[in-house]
Amino acid sequence: MAGADHLKFMKRCLELASKAEGLTYPNPLVGAVIVHNGRIIGEGYHVKAGSRHAEVLAIESVKDRELLFSSTLYVNLEPCSHYGKTPPCADRIITEGIPVIVSGATDTSTKVSGKGFARLRESGRKVITNIASEECRFINRRFLTFHEKRRPYIVLKWAQSADGFIGRDKERRMTEGPLWITGNSERILVHKWRVTEQAILVGGETVRADNPKLNVREWTGNSPIRLILSGSGNLPSNLAMNDLIGPQVVFTFFPDKVNMPRSVVVKLNKNEPSAIQVLDYLYKWGIQSLLIEGGSTVLNHFMSLGLWDEARVFQGYQVLGSGVKAPGLMGRLISQQVFSNSRLYIFIREERRR
Repeated sequence: MAGADHLKFMKRCLELASKAEGLTYPNPLVGAVIVHNGRIIGEGYHVKAGSRHAEVLAIESVKDRELLFSSTLYVNLEPCSHYGKTPPCADRIITEGIPVIVSGATDTSTKVSGKGFARLRESGRKVITNIASEECRFINRRFLTFHEKRRPYIVLKWAQSADGFIGRDKERRMTEGPLWITGNSERILVHKWRVTEQAILVGGETVRADNPKLNVREWTGNSPIRLILSGSGNLPSNLAMNDLIGPQVVFTFFPDKVNMPRSVVVKLNKNEPSAIQVLDYLYKWGIQSLLIEGGSTVLNHFMSLGLWDEARVFQGYQVLGSGVKAPGLMGRLISQQVFSNSRLYIFIREERRR
């Protein structure tokens, strides 16, 4: 089959996989299609952890199983080779007699990491890999970052004025109130993002100034775990988030000063960067993604250590003239979108080559 056909069917795998974005943790996003004589005869995608995997669903959707013996299975991530809550997909593919498997990316988690491909090849199957590999890795950037870098995938988010300020200074905030750079459409999008990420983090200054809820209200789905990074631990006891269900964690140097009975309080070590300690805690908790919504101190702290993967920046059209400077950003622009009140720029961090 031609390379163009491989790309076409892999694109369909990605379309299927994306339907479950934010729902499959701790598992990856996987879609699969089965093709016979250039025609899709079966397809499926992994819906949630513990349920059947994409390859199995695709196989079971084929009406005439005899066609499997002369078909090709496309899947955006290497089939699993271990027993978890479900049996190995590689074994099911072999049992069903599918002769050709085309995959987009290697599953780099320690339980798989090439073992699925090896088992398929040992059984005499033809395995073609790295089809649309960049796109296939990107859709599972949270899962792969967690296993390869032993930390969550980090998304930074902020809104800034046309002249590069993310907020008013304290004096202007006292007299003019909070600053709204974006509008309702952007707010809905941010809540959609919150559904996709497992945890959300803000700094103590943001909590004191804005009293945010950090939950999902403008979209349907689960709210992320709420995290506060406050060196001083000086936080109001009447925060709006204290009335919400779900876990929340405060990271601080002074845990005795935190008056938030419903929160887990984690004491930070002054001899190690706070960001690293937060990420280590989340990794041990199994958290694969983190959305950092500010403020500038927290954003700059993570960025100064190179601890970010993606940045989503709304740039409004209004000019402030003065205020709190937005973080400086060095990254590759991958997309942009225009709203009535702002323009959204999405960047990814590129590793420096030595």
